[in-house]
Amino acid sequence: MIGNFSPLNSRTDVGPLWENFLISERMKFLHYNEIDSERYFWRTTQQQEIDYIETEAGAMKAFEIKWNPKAKTRFPKTYLKAYPQSDLQVLTPGDFEGFLGVL
Repeated sequence: MIGNFSPLNSRTDVGPLWENFLISERMKFLHYNEIDSERYFWRTTQQQEIDYIETEAGAMKAFEIKWNPKAKTRFPKTYLKAYPQSDLQVLTPGDFEGFLGVL
C-alpha cells in the first residue's frame, strides 16, 4: 500500500511487518486446518500489550512477536497476574515455524 520496497535492513517498520506477517499466516493456518480458536490482542490504558493471544479448548496462549531475537521481551506483570495459567511464547525469525505449522 505504501509502495516501500526497500530492503528490510533499511526499513523502520520491519517489526510491525513481521508481526503482521506472522499473525496473518497463523490465521490462514488455523482456517485451513479447521482449528477453532478465539484470537485477541491485549492492551491496557497504560499501553502495556501482548501482540497476539489465542484460546482453544480452555487453554490460553500469549505470544510476543519480535523481529530482533536479542530484544528484551517482558510480558506485562498486569497480564501475568490476571492470566497466570497462560502459556507464554516469544516468536522470532529463528523459531516461528511451529507457530505456522511448518515443522
